[in-house]
Order: sequence, then structure tokens, then C-alpha cells
Amino acid sequence: MSNLSRFLKENKLEKKNVKYAPTDSFTDEKGNPIEWEIRRISTEENDKIRDRNMKDVEVEGQIGVYRQELDISGYTSEFLATSVVFPNLNDVGLQDSYGVKKASDLIKKLLDIPGDYQKFTVFVQSLNNLDEKADITKAKN
Repeated sequence: MSNLSRFLKENKLEKKNVKYAPTDSFTDEKGNPIEWEIRRISTEENDKIRDRNMKDVEVEGQIGVYRQELDISGYTSEFLATSVVFPNLNDVGLQDSYGVKKASDLIKKLLDIPGDYQKFTVFVQSLNNLDEKADITKAKN
């Protein structure tokens, strides 16, 4: 059997979801931060998120000429929200309690301390192998 058989779908390792407590704002009955369940997203999901967050920006000094630009804030919040399995950010009751209608808006309400949001962003990026520094180090070695 050729080495290519190792690349067949049935031989691909499954990536399990992980637990992570992104904030101490939500605690259990003992006062411990509640862990969230986080999943990796696929390349296809990431592409769709990126495409939904592209916007046309007029080129300065050129009337009627536009270029595509990524709305980083929108992309990041949607990327994070898509990665969260628990709590269910699409739950209408949860969204209503914060006065929002989208999971990507809810994530910002749940992680309303900038440091918590930033740490969670770094965690989810790393979980999805989007840590550029780690990749550069691996490539050099």
C-alpha cells in the first residue's frame, strides 16, 4: 500500500473539543470560573467568515474606485463565536438577556473586559494553529 493511503479521510486524526475558562465573570456554585467548550473551525468555515467580513473601501483620492478590506473586528468576533460550542451563543434567551441578535455580538457582551477578550482571541487562534510565531519557530527548526 502506498504512503498516500495515510492521507485518506478515514486515517485523519479527529481533533477533539477543548475546555477553557475565558473569564472569571461567570462562576459555578463554588466560585470557580465556568469552562467553555471550544472547537476548531475548518478552513472552509474560516473562508466564509472572512468573506462575510470583507468590505469595500473607497481608495483615497480616486473617486469611485474601491478596494476590499477585512473588517478585523467583525472577523474576529465571528471567528470566536463560531468556535464556541458551550455556552450556546445562538440561544435566543441568552441573546435576549444581553439585548443582541447575533452570536458574534454576544461574545463581546460575555467577554466585555478587553483583556479577557484578547486572551480568548489568542487562545482560539492558537487552537486553530494561527499562531504565526509558533509556525515560524517550527519552520526554522
